[in-house]
Amino acid sequence: MDTRDIIVIGGSSGATAPLKTILGALPSDLPASVFVVLHIPARSLGILATVTQAASHLPVRPAEDGMPIEPGHIYLGVPDRHLLLVDGHIRLGRGPRENMARPAIDPLFRSAAVSYGSRVVGVLLSGLLNDGAAGLSAIKRCGGLALVQDPQDAIADEMPLAGLRAVTADLVGPSTRLGDVLSDLVREAAGPRVLIPPEIQLEVDIAAGERVDSGVVSRFADPSPLVCPDCGGVMSQVRGPGPLRFRCQVGHAKTAEVLAYEQENTVDEALRVALRIIEERAELVSRMAEDGRNSGRRAVAEMYEERSEEYRRYADTLRRAVLMSMGRASPSGDEGGQETT
Repeated sequence: MDTRDIIVIGGSSGATAPLKTILGALPSDLPASVFVVLHIPARSLGILATVTQAASHLPVRPAEDGMPIEPGHIYLGVPDRHLLLVDGHIRLGRGPRENMARPAIDPLFRSAAVSYGSRVVGVLLSGLLNDGAAGLSAIKRCGGLALVQDPQDAIADEMPLAGLRAVTADLVGPSTRLGDVLSDLVREAAGPRVLIPPEIQLEVDIAAGERVDSGVVSRFADPSPLVCPDCGGVMSQVRGPGPLRFRCQVGHAKTAEVLAYEQENTVDEALRVALRIIEERAELVSRMAEDGRNSGRRAVAEMYEERSEEYRRYADTLRRAVLMSMGRASPSGDEGGQETT
């Protein structure tokens, strides 16, 4: 009889403390394997010591490509590789970043859903933006369970809230309760097996580094007029449930929320560049007007003065837009330094 023996946990800003609480509550005879992805910077394994200390009664390992999956072990995502579960083994994917991150939460959740279906329990913790919501939706579609940290218990409530918008969670609770619940769930029989949607498998393949082009993407997404901020390629809107999200022909994946955040940065920079150019233009035309007055060309001077005033009005409008953009709240960096390149 299959049990719920695969636990996948994802988190971002503010997730370290609840993760330690959850792992510390798991029993030493845990009949399940645990996989963790936190958004971490490249060349960093600082989370290893933290998790090892919190779960000292269980073996903790950084994921290695080809490593067999064993019950009672905790596996951690490593920098700059997607953590994937394939055929009873760990695979480290070199596929494109998803929501600015690699490892990303959604590829782990999808790969677990494809390989283990109803045996999977997905846990979404504190974090910014809406990473993990699409992956949690994939777990539910494949028969698994979804647990979400109570947003009121999270330091950053955006990810838990996004998860709750994407799926009907099987449990919403504080981190102090999630560990005990997991200890009970892993001893229960898994639900019935369900047919795995092929588009979820395709996205797992992309994360693994398989070839991707417009033909592959068109099998689960429709072209949109949006441009990928990473590579400049055409983005397609992914069909199906879950948060609104997009993939480009190279494979970069963005939820609409992440894409909008990145576009804000681009717009802000464009406004600053435009302001500088307009101000320089106004100054140049003003000097041309002065030169016209000094040379006795009154009509020319008046024409350039009018243009100078017009450009300065444009500059004032742009300056107000820049100041307004500076007043917008923007997400702070993740504890682990979520990357944007």
